Amino acid sequence: SDYNQLGFNLRSNIFQGGPLESQSLMKDSYTPDIIQKAVRDPKNWHGRRTDQLGKWHQKNALNRNVQKALEDSYG
Repeated sequence: SDYNQLGFNLRSNIFQGGPLESQSLMKDSYTPDIIQKAVRDPKNWHGRRTDQLGKWHQKNALNRNVQKALEDSYG
């Protein structure tokens, strides 16, 4: 059956998987000093800024986590 054939293929390691080393177009395109000088701004991620609704959701999640921790510790 198909199930037995699949099991045989998995046991005999026909499906090798991905490469052990990954390649990056950015690492191949630029010298290492350019990558080290790159500034990562979390508020401007790939040109997209966090809007007011996103900031509200972040604050709301933080508030809920604090409320849950207080309820767990004080009942």
